[in-house]
Amino acid sequence: MTDTATTLAGGDEEYPKSGPIDREINGPLDESEAGAIRPSVDLGALRIEPKRGMQLRLEIDKTNNRVIAVTLEHDSSTVQLQPFAAPRSSGLWHGIRAQIMGQVTKQGGTVKELEGPFGLEVLATVPVQSGSSFSSRKVRFVGIDGPRWFLRAVIGGPAATSSEAAEIIHTMIRRVVVVRGSTPLPPRDLLPLRVPPTGETPVTGGA
Repeated sequence: MTDTATTLAGGDEEYPKSGPIDREINGPLDESEAGAIRPSVDLGALRIEPKRGMQLRLEIDKTNNRVIAVTLEHDSSTVQLQPFAAPRSSGLWHGIRAQIMGQVTKQGGTVKELEGPFGLEVLATVPVQSGSSFSSRKVRFVGIDGPRWFLRAVIGGPAATSSEAAEIIHTMIRRVVVVRGSTPLPPRDLLPLRVPPTGETPVTGGA
């Protein structure tokens, strides 16, 4: 249930925005809120601040070579990031969160809704099949509504269950800058991501 959809399912219901109350100060920031430019990797709709020990991986749809997600890894913990277009005045996370919980349950997993540092999130235990063996793993689904954008983060590895391991992942999410752009897009459509202008995808950031 960590699919990398390019359009989020949903209806026309309107929900209030969801996210940390200090988002405009401590992130994740909109480009208009970012202020002084920090060193970052330009991925189009996302700017990622490099960090020592961090690995960055782009997930690409091989049918059209489109970048559909960004995954950051640090000390075996991961966070998959996807930015989507959103309405100006309402949010997406409350509706999407309910859909995620329903889908995980339908697939035989279990879910728990809890309050986290970014607001309400979903802790899920999802079934995993490897060959003929079956197991499960825990993941956290986090959603943050910004100005005309929605950022989905899927946290895996130790950071899904360990508060200590999660600290660095939370910091990485906070340091993300979302570049919504002025191109009109339907709500729930994936914002355009790209390979860095150098043509080289960094796998390890600096300090």
